[in-house]
Amino acid sequence: MTIETQQEVSLEADPESRARALVRELSTQLRREPLRRPTATYRLQLSPQFGFDAAAKAVPYLAKLGISDVYLSPILQAAPGSSHGYDVVDHAKLNAELGGDAAYARLCAALREHNLGQIIDFVPNHMGIGHQNRWWMDVLENGPASVHAPYFDIDWKPIKSELNNKILVPVLGDQYGVVLERGELKLAREGGRFVLAYFENAFPVSPGRIAQLLQFDLDSVRAELGPNDPALQELESIITQLDKLPSRNETDASQVAERNREKEIAKRRLESLCERNAAICRHVDANVKRFGGTAGEPRTFDLLDTLLDNQAYRLAYWRTAGEEINYRRFFDINTLAAIRMEDARVFADAHRLVIGLLADGTATGLRIDHPDGLYDPASYFRNLQIAWLAARARRLAKAPTTEAWELGAWVEQAVVDALEAGELPRERLYVVAEKILSRREPLPHGWAVAGTTGYDFLVASTGLFVDPAAETPLGDTYASFVGHPHDFAGLTYQKKKQIMSSSMASEINMLAARLNRISETNRRTRDFTLNELARALVEFIACFPIYRTYIRGPDAASVDARDRQYIEQTIARAKRRAPTTAASVYDFLRDVMLLRYPETLSAAERAMWLEFTLKLQQTTGPVTAKAVEDTAFYNYHRLIALNEVGGEPRVFGTTLNEFHAFCAERRAQHPFTLNASSTHDTKRSEDVRARICALSEVAQEWSAHVAHWAQLNAAHKTEVEGEPAPDREDEYLLYQTLVGAAPADEPGTPGWDAFVQRTTGYMEKAAREAKAHTSWTNPDAGYESALKSFVEAVLRARPFLDAFLPFARRVARAGALTSLSMTALKCLAPGVPDVYQGCELQDLSLVDPDNRRPVDFELRAHLLEELEGRAKEPDARRTLARELAHDGGMHDGRSKLYLLWRALQLRKARPELFQLGEHQPLPVEGPDAPHTIALARWHSTGTVVLVAPRWTLARLDAADGTPAWTAQVRLPEGVAGWENLLTGEKLESQGALELRRLWAEFPIAVLVST
Repeated sequence: MTIETQQEVSLEADPESRARALVRELSTQLRREPLRRPTATYRLQLSPQFGFDAAAKAVPYLAKLGISDVYLSPILQAAPGSSHGYDVVDHAKLNAELGGDAAYARLCAALREHNLGQIIDFVPNHMGIGHQNRWWMDVLENGPASVHAPYFDIDWKPIKSELNNKILVPVLGDQYGVVLERGELKLAREGGRFVLAYFENAFPVSPGRIAQLLQFDLDSVRAELGPNDPALQELESIITQLDKLPSRNETDASQVAERNREKEIAKRRLESLCERNAAICRHVDANVKRFGGTAGEPRTFDLLDTLLDNQAYRLAYWRTAGEEINYRRFFDINTLAAIRMEDARVFADAHRLVIGLLADGTATGLRIDHPDGLYDPASYFRNLQIAWLAARARRLAKAPTTEAWELGAWVEQAVVDALEAGELPRERLYVVAEKILSRREPLPHGWAVAGTTGYDFLVASTGLFVDPAAETPLGDTYASFVGHPHDFAGLTYQKKKQIMSSSMASEINMLAARLNRISETNRRTRDFTLNELARALVEFIACFPIYRTYIRGPDAASVDARDRQYIEQTIARAKRRAPTTAASVYDFLRDVMLLRYPETLSAAERAMWLEFTLKLQQTTGPVTAKAVEDTAFYNYHRLIALNEVGGEPRVFGTTLNEFHAFCAERRAQHPFTLNASSTHDTKRSEDVRARICALSEVAQEWSAHVAHWAQLNAAHKTEVEGEPAPDREDEYLLYQTLVGAAPADEPGTPGWDAFVQRTTGYMEKAAREAKAHTSWTNPDAGYESALKSFVEAVLRARPFLDAFLPFARRVARAGALTSLSMTALKCLAPGVPDVYQGCELQDLSLVDPDNRRPVDFELRAHLLEELEGRAKEPDARRTLARELAHDGGMHDGRSKLYLLWRALQLRKARPELFQLGEHQPLPVEGPDAPHTIALARWHSTGTVVLVAPRWTLARLDAADGTPAWTAQVRLPEGVAGWENLLTGEKLESQGALELRRLWAEFPIAVLVST
């Protein structure tokens, strides 16, 4: 801080002036600071088995690899035993199961020592709602009168009137009455509070209803102690205090505060009384036992039943959730409740710890999970930037921490004013959004982010390695094998309807009720029935082509052309698909969504329209994700490499021109967005997809193979309900999966046995996700047993393996080469390369939990050290590259590690080239031009050229295994000389170079201007 600002801030008494001075100083400081952006990120999946200390041990290796920022899965306190961290229960604490504060400090020290940044995965949409979540427990205890009731997205007036001012909690393993009378609901006293336990779950008892328990058989203790006994009088006073608590349906702020205060005082008084007086303690605990009932004697549970009926929650069979749950969830997961991040209090409480880590430089960026679930994503991202800037400004104050926080509101307003005046940068904090973009859908305008987590890059780059000529023959083979053609668009439509009628029916019911209340306010629409409106909503969402719109209000003029077009087109499509529903119902739905208010609408009614639209936007995304990624992708198997998050399987690949246009736009709009190739959410790792892409090169051969394999394996099927199981869909999926993921291990070895186990687990999950023969909610033991037996028999049957393995080994060679090209593109195309843990070597993982298996970082560090030692001299580098290009280095992944390491070192050495450099496609001439990807990145600081192969399977089938490439790539003009980054070879500037020369030593060429 400058001396002038120090004096101004410390001497000026007016907090507004102090805040503005701090923000001016912050502006000066930020202008002096270089903009920090990652050059390469590495995703670490933390878990109780791989916590902060284990991550710290990997840091030296990651630094040597060339990573600039470690990208951590969620670090805040999650539900006990969480393997992923997305079920956060306390935003104010670091996860104790990862090592807590002390271990996190050690990780941060290791990152600082090696000059690595830290990107934190933050979950703003939802929380885990176990009993460890004090916000949720407070809501269950006090209902709408809870201090934290506004924190959760709860419909307190649902369609089912019995749930008015209650929360449906669908956790029971059987019908409520059955569970109750079996004695599985256990009432207990913990000091002065009472809880109800159901196995690992615990639920608070409303303090207003504790009086019911304390009063039961009170005459007995009154006779024992006498009416004037002080302890008895204290108990009676506590009962009176509890009886007079403001109702749990009270939402007035003063009444909420009174209830919150008095209930805690009453609990403390009761706990103290029970500790002091044995008779009172016996009375209370005896009543707890009486209320608990006796298994086998149904009438003994009447007291507990009455007590439970008077709670702010209703315990229910878990199967009721799909239709009756009245809190918004993350997708259809009952244990993840959505929070109202649009509420300033929720935002502040949820972000205080993380913003502090960012403000003091401990963390350097954020990855925001599922922003499409937020009420208003654009405002959320803006608030993140404001909160970070305000926290930075507060740290400049010459005042105690408490006083600095008291300046909070003034500082935040000063930050907002400075942003509007252009005196502070709008997107200084590095933030990427986990946003899935449909084909040709841009990132929403106005989001204060650097870009996305990179699914768009993953889809575009994977598509480059799919031969479009195979679309028809592969489609014919698929249709012939499964016995019928598939229309992916029609399948998606059907699966959306399936999801909305089952696991997410409750969300549709709540939306329909809102729309019905709106229709009742106008005489022209009041005759629309609830069922009509619900059908129109279902049809609209089923036809909706993207994840969501981003309407923010307040009126029709604020709806941008993009959103208006999507809504108008979808309404027209829905009308055509459902001609039996009156067109006027769809017109009404369209007008509400587009905020086309009638002139007579009051302010309150306009607010209802806007609220419905914003809630609908929060619903279309989860329905789409659940129906497409988690259902349709497991029912459509033409080429499963295309069935990836953010992908559209009906779009058969990416042309070179499309990819170059994609890169040019990426460089112009979001140069710091992530380039992903594998993530914790991908259905298959990059190496598995690379192999499966190769099937498009041998479509006819593939058709013959699968027909032969099916004949060999027919005897391994089991009849289930008169049909052979597994069905042909699952069998076709299995064969592609085996080609993609089969290890180099021989059958009968431990490595192969592990593969068999992993594959059976994957196929069971795939079948449940498909929801055709079995599902997570209704598992079919017969079908699943038949599927498991089939997979195990196939993978141990010698006739099949003798026919399968030679083909799979050939495809694996092509896949290894494709994986190198994918890696090179990720590192050299516009954007920031993101490496998913373990994928720097060959990784043949399938969908989670398979892709969250432990990673051997010691092995990777050893291999990297060996490569580094051998690559110090250019001549030695050439020998090393030649060695790695052969099967050993290709199939064990060392060639991939070498390429990644060299490319990331180049990015660190020349950051301006990759952050600011133009993207330029390079012309290729000759017969193999379609098989070549050639591009340049150029900037005043230098030029780099990438020349990589695609569609390589047929060429690798040459007798000596070395393709004879026939084509020339024309290099950028004006460069005096080049060095091949991977071989060390020096090249003089030439107009064009032969591929056979460029790839003579190593199958990828990265040329750096010298």
